[in-house]
Amino acid sequence: MTSLIGQTASHFKILSKLGEGGMGVVYKAHDTILDRDVALKFLPHHVTTDPAEKERFYHEAKAAAALTHSNIAVVHEIGEHDGQVFIAMELVQGQTLKQLAGSDKLPVMKVLEIAAQVCDGLAAAHEKGIVHRDIKSDNIMVTPKGQAKIMDFGLAKLKGGTRLTKAGSTLGTAAYMSPEQAQGEEVDHRSDIFSLGVVLYELFTGHLPFRGEHDAALLYALVNEEPQPIARFNEEVTLETEHIVAKALAKDKQERYQHVDEMIADLRRIQHTLSGSGTQALKKSRRIWIIGAAFVVFAVTGIYLFYPKSVPISVNAKSVAVLPFKNLSDSKEDEYFSDGITDDIIAQLSKITDLKVISRTSVMQYKGVSKNVREIGRELDVGTVLEGSVRRAGNQVRIVAQLIDASNEGHLWAETYDKEMTQIFAIQSEVAQRIATALQARLSPAEKGRIEKKQTGNTGAYQLYLKGRFYWNKRRLDEIETAIEFFKQAIGKDPEYALAYAGLASAYVLGPSYGIPVGEWYTNAQNAAVKALEIDSTLGEAHTVLGEIAQDHYFDWADAEKHFRRAIELDPGYPTTHQWYSCSLSFLGRFDEALSEAKRAEELDPLSLVINMNLGDVLYVMRQYDRAIEQYKNTLALDQMFPWPHSGLASVYEVQGKFDESIAEYQKAKSLGGNIPYTLVPLGWAYARAGRKADALHVLQELLQLAQHGNSVSYGIAFLCYELGDKDKAFEWFDKAYQDRDIWLESLGTDPLWDDLRADPRCIALLKKMGLRK
Repeated sequence: MTSLIGQTASHFKILSKLGEGGMGVVYKAHDTILDRDVALKFLPHHVTTDPAEKERFYHEAKAAAALTHSNIAVVHEIGEHDGQVFIAMELVQGQTLKQLAGSDKLPVMKVLEIAAQVCDGLAAAHEKGIVHRDIKSDNIMVTPKGQAKIMDFGLAKLKGGTRLTKAGSTLGTAAYMSPEQAQGEEVDHRSDIFSLGVVLYELFTGHLPFRGEHDAALLYALVNEEPQPIARFNEEVTLETEHIVAKALAKDKQERYQHVDEMIADLRRIQHTLSGSGTQALKKSRRIWIIGAAFVVFAVTGIYLFYPKSVPISVNAKSVAVLPFKNLSDSKEDEYFSDGITDDIIAQLSKITDLKVISRTSVMQYKGVSKNVREIGRELDVGTVLEGSVRRAGNQVRIVAQLIDASNEGHLWAETYDKEMTQIFAIQSEVAQRIATALQARLSPAEKGRIEKKQTGNTGAYQLYLKGRFYWNKRRLDEIETAIEFFKQAIGKDPEYALAYAGLASAYVLGPSYGIPVGEWYTNAQNAAVKALEIDSTLGEAHTVLGEIAQDHYFDWADAEKHFRRAIELDPGYPTTHQWYSCSLSFLGRFDEALSEAKRAEELDPLSLVINMNLGDVLYVMRQYDRAIEQYKNTLALDQMFPWPHSGLASVYEVQGKFDESIAEYQKAKSLGGNIPYTLVPLGWAYARAGRKADALHVLQELLQLAQHGNSVSYGIAFLCYELGDKDKAFEWFDKAYQDRDIWLESLGTDPLWDDLRADPRCIALLKKMGLRK
């Protein structure tokens, strides 16, 4: 690029060159209108002429301009000069972290403060769905007053935006890339966390954690090798600080900090701890640790040499499956109570971000089943298993719990509690915290507070709540109605019982899935969820319900996402949130994110039929038909009597034009699921597409009769009319489905079956009304 020094671009007088990189040249310039110095970044000519690259640059500008934070360099405007696009940014005075790292060794406290500030800036970006993708020591400035500034969102990527990276290519600077970025995979905010971990390692040691003589060797190290311990280069760094860097640098992004806020909390805690400690104390602590570590190395070596080689080492230590607690009470009617204790301990553990906790649906399949712990550990992919029993007699309860290593069946912890019923909540809280301690899982103060919170002092209300959950988990409409009554009775005994309101909301929100009109049930669900949060704002389950209602009832996708993300923040181990959020993202066409959430739900609840089915559905709308077929068949392998994977397979076959196979699968779903709208509707579509008009018309008449009886089938009638050629009538029914807030209408925007329908201007208008098109 020809030097522009001395020229004027728009109202900017170019003074000097500041630097040059892969994404362009940066100059110092003077804003002649506002009388201030700025940094002007120009895109090279060869990039400007590429429409895709130019579009990515405009994405960069829009992304960065949306960010206003004291730790992010401000973007002023964007413009063009002689065919070259430029972006005007805040001119930050100071040194880059690369320059600081190359000078004298930085004090630990200074590095921690810089890191916390960078985290604050990233948190602001991530909250807006923006990933930097090029965090490195050259891209972070520190002003003379000690303020850190993140520079150059040149590789920023808006979530849900056009993926402008060429397939198989990588963006970013190799030494700072996350493993997933180095392999050309989709990245999210956790990639920035990894890159920041590289920067911290560099600041503490003066070295990069991963090195190689050429890019291929460097990328191999990033993906496969572990960095040398920080202690080898800097004895001032405490173990706790080293743990923060190690967690940020975890190869598996699921093992990293899941949100930068968590990293901020740890950094600030370490700063507070170190502010009262002297250098000599830190050195002494480090020496003691080194001696202890040496001892551990010898001990582990001995174990490795002499322990039987047939015993595998657990691959996922911070993971646990809570098996159904055995009911040892005299009354078998107390089954709900032992199941409830199981549920509550799972719920408490699920609030700990640092733990992987298998959900109730999967563990309940082991109730009454004779399998050893090793088998269960392998099947659920967990390192530990919690077994227990409950005996209740009057106002007394005995709970026995034992945590077992799934790799060798060794006991890690065991305890027996003989308490009064009024102390049941304290028992559950202690069990959760003892497990976290045994597995060396980090427990933040906020998580500890949520675990220790006592939801009700009324044991009668608590037992009614457990009964409500017991019936809610059966997921049949009549039993959901029974659950509603028990939740209401629990609230009657304790009107301030937030969990009972959350349970009530979760029951009401399921109604439309059974064909019940949305209106009254969703209103009741919303009122109960809002009341739950008024009493206790930390209930993730209530936010999940509100997210579903915002999506289905109001088509307010932004509000739905806000609730889903808040629910995950409060209760990261609740798989239903990840599943429902996955559906929402799928309807919006944000398929990579939808797949990530669907996989997370499946990881937390690997034997759940609904969650496994949902994973197949996401692959189906992504047009990955072979993978979708495989996933639907995997779901059927869990339960051959589950009808909905047959519908999933049928949809794939229908899109592929295999109408005989499609109709056969739809008929299997109908025979297993009964003659209900969700088996009739797609069968009618397949008949119409296969040219079996008489059969399709017969289904249409059945659906019209169901509509007269108040069933929510407008969407099915609309699609069937469209397939039968009556498009005007179809859009009359589409409008009715919209007015009725028919929850199945949301699939209109992405379902491959309706690709041709989406070209109709009336369909485009409808999708815009639903917020599924701009």
